[in-house]
Amino acid sequence: MPSARIAIRLTPRAGLDRLDPPGADSELRARVRAAPVDGAANEALLRLLADSLDLPRSALRLVAGAQARRKLVEVEGLTPEEVQARLARRQGQ
Repeated sequence: MPSARIAIRLTPRAGLDRLDPPGADSELRARVRAAPVDGAANEALLRLLADSLDLPRSALRLVAGAQARRKLVEVEGLTPEEVQARLARRQGQ
């Protein structure tokens, strides 16, 4: 089964949940309303990504950065190219 990893910079306690285009460092940027308490911001990030990629939440797993702003998320069932295409299509809406 194909899989991909996404580098993300997370901003918790934002005004709304959203994905922003990658910055100069090519990291995807995400904002979530949840506070970074008891994993709430991480869970909000995974749900936002699952919705954006049109995948079930169970297809995503946080593999690094549980306590940091920079995260690494593994996506099962999509290649890196498919992930990029779906995110680009979503940001173009």
